[in-house]
Amino acid sequence: MSTSPAKVAITVNLLWCVPGAVGGSEEYLVRQLLGIPQTEFDITVCAPRGFISAHPDVAGIHRVIESDHDGRSRPRRVLDESTWLYTRSKGSALVHHGGGTIPIRYRQPTVLTIHDLQYREFPQYVRSHKLAYLKTVMPRSARRANVIAVPTQFVKQTVIDAYGIDPDRIAVVQHGIESTLGMGATDEAELRAKYSLGVGPIVLLPAMTHPHKGHLFVLDVMEKHWKAQGVQLVLIGAAGAAEDAVSQRVSSTTLNTCVKKLGRVSKADRDGFIKMSKALVFPSEYEGFGAPVIEAMALGTPVISSDRACLPEVVGDAGLVLPLDIDAWGGALDLIDSRRSQYLEASARRLENFTAEASGKALADAYRMALK
Repeated sequence: MSTSPAKVAITVNLLWCVPGAVGGSEEYLVRQLLGIPQTEFDITVCAPRGFISAHPDVAGIHRVIESDHDGRSRPRRVLDESTWLYTRSKGSALVHHGGGTIPIRYRQPTVLTIHDLQYREFPQYVRSHKLAYLKTVMPRSARRANVIAVPTQFVKQTVIDAYGIDPDRIAVVQHGIESTLGMGATDEAELRAKYSLGVGPIVLLPAMTHPHKGHLFVLDVMEKHWKAQGVQLVLIGAAGAAEDAVSQRVSSTTLNTCVKKLGRVSKADRDGFIKMSKALVFPSEYEGFGAPVIEAMALGTPVISSDRACLPEVVGDAGLVLPLDIDAWGGALDLIDSRRSQYLEASARRLENFTAEASGKALADAYRMALK
């Protein structure tokens, strides 16, 4: 009588993943966990308090153990990783650290996800104490890891250049979109009534208000070009380091009638906003991936992005990629309209590489590589 082989025990460290507070890295790891083959691995996710309620879909297919705190204190989290997590991971064949760092006390073998090296490119956007921490811990963690998982070829090359890591130890684990994305999206009419949006076309920027995300740039474009074209700019996303500067600019007399700054909205409203938008704009200076770009592709909305970092790699021929020049963006909405069907056809082709299943399989390959 044949028996199925035992599953390989994997512990995934998500203690850093405070729901709603860490940007696209949260969705990146969550979607991988939803797409990873369940027949081979027995996964235990260690996460902060509140993770299960934020991600019941993950808890529905994997064991999730929450710590007794919410993960917002870095010193507390660092301590827990070397104590509580270390104890919990006993007996695991591999530990996957999803937040870019490996604790002082750790088990081997390890897979380390590095989302990006923004702190090296734009240190001025990182608080001094966090910058000092990253400069010390990230290089050490990269050297300790058996395998490093990164979201794009762009990030892979930056890790090689920064830390001298053997390319054969780095696996590209692309972002993935779940097939159910947008199924619960809020209806356009409901969104217009709920947020007093009127009847005109909208352009959407979905991002935390961090300085590198480009909110102030797109507000300049809005003021100089797009306001006269009769569009309304909608900003959604949690507060970041540039929150006050963005809020002050939005409240100016030249923009307060054509810009809606809504903060963080529900997933249903976010998907609804993407679906109803004339275009999703992503004028970021630096991204390790840029998940909203492929979310827009999946929901049938053209993308206008910057030509920085990984974005040309991710967007490909499925959107309009432009330098961060205000006048270059001035006619972008007209170009999007004229090429809409072309971009949407290209999006459908590119999305075949960006499913949750493909992302999960790539992560499984990284696990197998580390277990050799």
